[in-house]
Amino acid sequence: QLQLVESGGGHVQPGESLTLSCDVSGLQLSYYYIGWFRRAPGKEREGISCVFSLGGTTNYADAVKGRFTMSRDNAKNTLYLQMNNLKPEDTAVYYCAIDRTGASGSRCLRDTLYSFWGQGTQVTVSS
Repeated sequence: QLQLVESGGGHVQPGESLTLSCDVSGLQLSYYYIGWFRRAPGKEREGISCVFSLGGTTNYADAVKGRFTMSRDNAKNTLYLQMNNLKPEDTAVYYCAIDRTGASGSRCLRDTLYSFWGQGTQVTVSS
């Protein structure tokens, strides 16, 4: 059974860094998209970063380009999101998710085809 478990959230001050992890288990697919999303209070969920299972370009939302980096450790079945220079507007619940269809393509930052989600981890940025 596919499971996604996020961890690493917390409360940091503006300008600080945080690394989120997403442990993936039970994934039997070869072709899929995996990504990070977030939902800030009172706002819709938005895509942060995403990549195809076989590699290629990692897409980032404009709001986090140059500050956030997504990476994978295939040996550990873990997805990471390194977040630097955090801002108060980054405050949100962060989720990892998988598009099992593998069809998101260049629109992988949209959550339309993502059907498996973790429980989320809270990130709060404030002084």
